[in-house]
Amino acid sequence: MGAPNGSIRIEGWDSNQIQVNAEIEMSARTEAELDQIAKVTGFILEESMGRTGIVSLGTHDKAYLKKTVKKFPKELLGLPFKIDYVIKVPKYCDLQIDGGKGDLFIAGVDGTIKINFLDSKAKLDLVGGAVYATFGEGTVDVTVPTRGWRGRFADISLATGTMNVILPPSLNAEVDASILRSGKIDNSFSELRPKTRKDTFTEKLIAAKSGSGGVPLKFTVGDGNLNISQIVKQ
Repeated sequence: MGAPNGSIRIEGWDSNQIQVNAEIEMSARTEAELDQIAKVTGFILEESMGRTGIVSLGTHDKAYLKKTVKKFPKELLGLPFKIDYVIKVPKYCDLQIDGGKGDLFIAGVDGTIKINFLDSKAKLDLVGGAVYATFGEGTVDVTVPTRGWRGRFADISLATGTMNVILPPSLNAEVDASILRSGKIDNSFSELRPKTRKDTFTEKLIAAKSGSGGVPLKFTVGDGNLNISQIVKQ
């Protein structure tokens, strides 16, 4: 759904409707070029039974331009633009998010969430359901807000950057954290204990249980740091 550049903010609400607000920023050398770019930049909604898709359109999509515009100037192909989305969705729904470079914020959504993002400063407040997320680079903050988290699993990976995992006290979960290449894990969540007697915590690998175990939480960083801490009450 995301543009090559731009932020995505998604919040769950009690309505069964979807609300989309988008702020579009474009760049061009002249007013005439800006007018041409404006005609092909934006988004469309693709709606079908039980599904709504938000598709970003712009100068990055040659196939779209070829279908919709005759003789679009080659010198305008790939000119930069940005779309910042603020979206409200039903609290209970599934999400699939594909983004380029920009901030990502998700809160208040209970469902299956799939994320692919190239470069992001991301903040994920997990409510329930299942999360499978892959980030290329950036900073990823993951918060499990309460010990009664209703999730089925979370599997979140970051190729390069810093991941901050914030967990509540008395959480019941199986926690696996790993650094694949360079970097280290900094764990200050005291309730984690090795899954078995043979497991030992290192700067590269943690295989742990919190409370009575249960929900699997997996966090992976290729190159960078992975910080695990406890929620601080305000």
